[in-house]
Parts: sequence; structure tokens; C-alpha cells
Amino acid sequence: MLAWPQPDAATGRLPRWVAARARPLGSGHGTRALMKRADLVTVCEEARCPNLSHCYARGVATFMVLGEVCTRACAFCAVQTGTPAPPDPEEPERLARAAATLGLGHVVITSVDRDDLPDGGIGHFARTVAAVRARLPEAAVEVLTPDFRGVPDAAARIAAAGADVFNHNVETVPRLYEAVRPGADYRRSLDLLAGVKAAAPESFVKSGLMVGLGETDEELFSVFADLRAAGCDVLTVGQYLRPTARHRPVANYLSPEDFSALKSYAQGLGFAYVAAGPMVRSSFHADGHFRALRRTEETP
Repeated sequence: MLAWPQPDAATGRLPRWVAARARPLGSGHGTRALMKRADLVTVCEEARCPNLSHCYARGVATFMVLGEVCTRACAFCAVQTGTPAPPDPEEPERLARAAATLGLGHVVITSVDRDDLPDGGIGHFARTVAAVRARLPEAAVEVLTPDFRGVPDAAARIAAAGADVFNHNVETVPRLYEAVRPGADYRRSLDLLAGVKAAAPESFVKSGLMVGLGETDEELFSVFADLRAAGCDVLTVGQYLRPTARHRPVANYLSPEDFSALKSYAQGLGFAYVAAGPMVRSSFHADGHFRALRRTEETP
């Protein structure tokens, strides 16, 4: 499967600052082979991430637990929608072994939405974090979770899993939720982020958005402010890239200079770390985000 977005429908091509990043898988075949041997899924492949080749070549991947079939159908996401299989009780240990084989110092664990499960998958996340801790006690663990729609005390329960970084992406501005992120709720996402920060103030809380879906600058600035008010320490902002012709078209491409301006604005709101750029994704170079946060903590 090619992990590369569709060209702009109007021009038939991608902006040069996006197209310049295209490259074949190359030395990443070893990482892909390991995932297949371990019967593991990565969001890198399932979501057709444009950074897949770069990360696999580094021996890095973002693990996606609870299967490869999502119970929701977001307009931007290439992950398959349907009825998922029951959770695999052996998956946490297989993931931990693969992370150890790769020698990861920062392990990122995400999942599909599992609105079919009574706990939304929180227990599986907790078991996976525990398995990684047992295998790699010195590694940092980051979870990138869904919103656990309808699960009582979701924030406290996922915070109790003890990840170093809790990430939940709001993805876009509230006005676009119905069209872009059906099944999600902006306020519910903010409440989850705020709840985790309240339950585990020592952990880093993180969220991200895509731009180019039809939002305005003012709407972005409002979301940035809401995220800071919810206690977010880290913000990621990247360009939406249409994964297939079936997905929502790109409304506009922001230039690298536009992303620099967004980063400056967000930094002014007090985020501890901001990553903004055309190819930024919430898990892309997540280890670097975490190291930067640690340095910030150590600075008097």
C-alpha cells in the first residue's frame, strides 16, 4: 500500500513543500516485516501516513491496538470502518516484545474507535501500557486515544494507566465536526483532555489539529485557546492531505510560512511545546517532542 496522499483535484499536483517529501519505503522494509511477523497493526499503514517511509526507516512506528477496523467513519481518515473483531488478549504482550526488538525509547500506542466495547478500549490500553513498562522500564510511553464516547469516568480511568504522555486529537474546529468527524463532540474531547490533566497533573497532555479542511484563522486561534484552557502542554498542527479520492478534498494548502505564524501564535498562549508544519503529525517525532518537554522542565 502506498502511503501517499492524492494530488490537488484542481491542479493535479501537490505543493512543492509536500511533494518534495515523497520517497519509497526503502530501508523501512525491516520494520514492516517485524510488524507482520508479530501480527501487529500500525496507524502509519492503516491511515496511509505520508511520513511512513521516514519513520519505518528510523525503526519507529506508532502501534494501533484493538484491531484495524474502526466503528466510526471520519471524512479525513483512511482506516477501514465496520464491525471490529473482539480485542486480542495477547496483543499487549506482542506489542511490548516488538517495541523491545526495535529498541524504542519512546513507545506510542493508539487505537481505532471502539464504541462497541463497554469501556471503549480503556482496559486494553492499560494492559498494553503495563506490558510495555514490564519489557522496557526505561522507555517513555505515549497513548493517543479516542474520546471513549459515553464511558463513565473515562478521563480518570485512562489517566490511571500511567502513560507519560496522554494525547487526544481534536482534529479540526467545532464548526466542521459534523462533516469531518461525525460521532465525535468537540466539548467531549476538551473535557477528556482537561480530565486527564486534573487526574494526572504530572503527565504531559497533548492534542493536535489538521488544517486545510476549510477552517478560518480565527477558528484555529479559538481552538488553540480552548486547548490551553483544558491544560494541554503540547500542540501539533499539520496539513490535511487527502488519503484517497474517496475522502474529503483539501480546501487549501498552507505554506511553511503560514505554519510558522501559527506556531508563533500558539507559543504565545503558553504551550510548553508546539510542532507546526505541513508534514507534522501528532506521533511524528513524538520522541523529540517528549525530550523537548523534559528539557523545558529541567530549565530553571
